[in-house]
Amino acid sequence: MSSALFTPVEIGNLTARNRVWVSPMCQYSVEERDGVPTSWHLVHLGSFARGGAGLVMAEATAVVPEGRISAWDTGLWNDAQVAAWRPIAEFIRAQGALAAIQLAHAGRKASTWRAQDGDGSIPLDQGGWETVGPTAEPFWNYDPPRALTAAELAELPSAFADAARRAVSAGFDVVEIHAAHGYLIHQFLSPLSNTRDDEWGGSLENRARLFLDVLRAVRAAVDIPVMVRVSATDWVEPEGLTLDESVTLARWAREAGADFYDVSTGGVAPGIKIPTAPSYQVSFATAIREGAEIPVGAVGQITGAQQAERIVADGQADVVFVARQFMRDPHLPLRWAHELGAEIEWPVQYHRAARWPDM
Repeated sequence: MSSALFTPVEIGNLTARNRVWVSPMCQYSVEERDGVPTSWHLVHLGSFARGGAGLVMAEATAVVPEGRISAWDTGLWNDAQVAAWRPIAEFIRAQGALAAIQLAHAGRKASTWRAQDGDGSIPLDQGGWETVGPTAEPFWNYDPPRALTAAELAELPSAFADAARRAVSAGFDVVEIHAAHGYLIHQFLSPLSNTRDDEWGGSLENRARLFLDVLRAVRAAVDIPVMVRVSATDWVEPEGLTLDESVTLARWAREAGADFYDVSTGGVAPGIKIPTAPSYQVSFATAIREGAEIPVGAVGQITGAQQAERIVADGQADVVFVARQFMRDPHLPLRWAHELGAEIEWPVQYHRAARWPDM
């Protein structure tokens, strides 16, 4: 039986073996708080590659220390981090998957506790740091940020470009720019969080300035595929970022050199009731795919083989990104291929399990 989900797909100048991709998942597991990934990250990410994923995306990785969501996040601002990422990317690639990493800056949502240690901002005297944003308006009950100056904003693209170069040095095949979920770039894109009255705020063109400057800088710095993760809507229309604006942004991003769009939603406005359901974000990916003519990945409660197959086979998205289901079953693609009757290569060490009975 043929399966759309288990056919190869191109991303830039590379080919992924299938269309079941791993979303970035923050682990908050850098116990030394130095941004250096650990054996946890090797096993966590490596298990998904061993399990048959087409692309494995490492978690939101800060381009500068103050860009971390929490003190326990990974980074790519120095050589020690590059050296630690290298065996992780190497193992992912050795299992046949593409190795990708998400480059991020949390902006006003930085310097927070991880869930098991507390809630909200970390006090300065307990290891926290000053956060930054488009304005001094805080997110929810977090500490107020400092508004970035025009001079600082002009320097930020270089930080992303430098991190992208380090990602290449570490052996990653793909980089993704995090422009979603209420983090710094999204904070500038959304009129809910960006109320500046200079060249960085107001019109969509101005609000997109940082986004496009970062994208162009990363595109110029590396010759590997560049992806972008976006929130297609703030779920506060018409006051927030709208889907129509996101389609326009995707066109601009394609022209600026983006190879692929990873489409999510929300994250910039606290307290918003999002109507979640199976595949609830897929229609946003479809709209951007059709409106901007750029390949897209869909996310959002994609939990079953037949569901994922329909999304790809019907042209709603080019790939599916999955997170929680991978945590529940790191061998998810092997299982889904079995359920769909599709061919998939098993690790040679696991061949004795490849002929499992029907579930």
